[in-house]
Amino acid sequence: MFSHSSSGAALSIRVAARNGLGALAFAFVDPDEARHWSTIYYDIIRSDECVPLGHTVNANLAVVSAFSIHPDRAEAIRRGQDGFEFFFYAVNALVAQDARPGRSRLWDSFQQVRGNRTAELIAHAHEAGYRGAGIGTPDDMRAHLRSSQEAGVDQVIFLQQAGHNRHPEILEALELFAREVAPEFQPQAAEREARKRDELGPWIARALARKRRMEPLADDRIPVVPASRARAEVNQSTLDR
Repeated sequence: MFSHSSSGAALSIRVAARNGLGALAFAFVDPDEARHWSTIYYDIIRSDECVPLGHTVNANLAVVSAFSIHPDRAEAIRRGQDGFEFFFYAVNALVAQDARPGRSRLWDSFQQVRGNRTAELIAHAHEAGYRGAGIGTPDDMRAHLRSSQEAGVDQVIFLQQAGHNRHPEILEALELFAREVAPEFQPQAAEREARKRDELGPWIARALARKRRMEPLADDRIPVVPASRARAEVNQSTLDR
């Protein structure tokens, strides 16, 4: 799986497809952007550009999504929005911000930069046209997954344990997802994968035929890894604990 962030995503997706690798978009994307990336990816998979790096073609596009669902949309936002946004803030801050070990407070700096965004989202939670992209009611999540599916995304990876997200609330959301969302998509999975195999099968066979394969190494070309000592040693005091 070839992973990339939103910056330079199109280039990374092209590299993954040309090498017959799966691609992970390690960033939030809207359906239009996901459709654009999927088109780029699968057009290359179905072309002479695809020359597999490995011994098979892993034709899959995955994206990262927020995950916080609750029967009350405002409560879903309250529980999950901060943590989801903090994750991407922290990933960037690790390389783009100065830090004093043991003193810098990443969560505090995140809150200062972010202001009252969550409160604003909650205030407008019940307006028409809400698109929580993984945060909202079970109906909101179903719509989110349908749009990802229609855009050509193969897998959606839910980001849950970030920031101050609470473990019991994550479990509640997972249980709600299993009861009210997953049953719509589970029966479709096998059929979708079979259809995809049939469609891509000839293209993958051609790609594998283009693969540049190494000749098997003769035994005398494989270096011997020398022993490090005469016999293995065990710390007996550890075993006696």
